[in-house]
Amino acid sequence: MRHFATESGKSKGQFYTPAEVSRVMAQIVGISPSTTQDQTVYDPTCGSGSLLLKVAAGAPRGITIYGQEKDNATWALSRMNMILHGNADADVRKGDTITSPQLTSGAALRTFDFAVANPPFSVKSWSNGLENEYGRFEYGRPPEKNGDYAFLLHILKSLRSNGKAAVILPHGVLFRGHAEASIRRQLLDRGFIKGIIGLPANLFYGTGIPACIVVLDKDNADARTGVFMIDASKGFMKDGPKNRLRSQDIHKIVDVFNKQTEIKRYSRKVPLAEIQSADNDY
Repeated sequence: MRHFATESGKSKGQFYTPAEVSRVMAQIVGISPSTTQDQTVYDPTCGSGSLLLKVAAGAPRGITIYGQEKDNATWALSRMNMILHGNADADVRKGDTITSPQLTSGAALRTFDFAVANPPFSVKSWSNGLENEYGRFEYGRPPEKNGDYAFLLHILKSLRSNGKAAVILPHGVLFRGHAEASIRRQLLDRGFIKGIIGLPANLFYGTGIPACIVVLDKDNADARTGVFMIDASKGFMKDGPKNRLRSQDIHKIVDVFNKQTEIKRYSRKVPLAEIQSADNDY
């Protein structure tokens, strides 16, 4: 899959999340050897299914897999990928997650214990054909020409009351203004954002821009007093045209995040009051 993504560059690279990043996401979202088969993981933009499979591999006792992918050929690829990896019963649906989510129960979205996603960055046409919002935009409607928050809000709505998610997004979601600023303010004030991990540039296929992992956690959100931030942008190795996380980089990110260890110029728990201050303005 990685060679396929490298060779085909932009066209198919969008459907692949590097295995190293997938491992980080599984471990920071809380999927572990104690996770059980009756727990669920969901990827609303699952591409070839590589991210879901890597995350599921972090749960040796099993976890129930759900996903959705809008590209027909890629959806077929993900079904094949699931079967080849012994997850033939994974429920992967076809269709556009934002305009026609398939994993619903009645008039509401289905909810899951865990969610992981590497949605397409800054989609301009995300709302074309959108009829039912499923209550996803209660904290504000994302701007017409940028779908980053549409995916984030969809994932938030798809989590159970104690659900956790890790989502890869471009850095712009952290500081862009207008509609996105007011959504960000709401999410922070409600304590949904547990952490932000800044990644090295040029990790992903189809784009060289640096991205971050936004960690959502609904569990005890109203008591959250800060956001744990990691700047992992310096730890990587060159691998042909791309950068890759080394095993020590993965280990450091996961260990520091899960223990909430503060390391000078690398990680810090930033109090909400500091984020909300006039200087930082969320």
